[in-house]
Amino acid sequence: MSAITTRKSRTMNWLEGVTLLAGLQALPTFSGMALVLKLDGRVDIINRPGSAAILVLAASILSALVTVWLAPKFPRILRSSYEPIYFDASLSFSEKILRWRTDPTGSRQLLTNVLTLSLLALIVLSVG
Repeated sequence: MSAITTRKSRTMNWLEGVTLLAGLQALPTFSGMALVLKLDGRVDIINRPGSAAILVLAASILSALVTVWLAPKFPRILRSSYEPIYFDASLSFSEKILRWRTDPTGSRQLLTNVLTLSLLALIVLSVG
């Protein structure tokens, strides 16, 4: 079986990497922070309808952009929030996610995010 592969543009590969960083790395972190702020109840921006979603999405995108810019300069400091596999141009979008999920570090991050967000959501729902 012969497969024809098309080369991805640098811009498309960069956009895929930033999207994966924002969605898989930053979004769970900032969602958890929004849940903690909601639990505190004193932050007005979280209590307005829709404002938490805008805050979380904006912070996730900004965090991904800053991480892409700083990670090559400070690899030791940002090793837990930067995944080089997201920027591998030879992989498709779904292959990048598959490789991240099957990597032991990625699996541990995914499990930690799921458990943390589940517990925070349960606490927020219980408290009110």
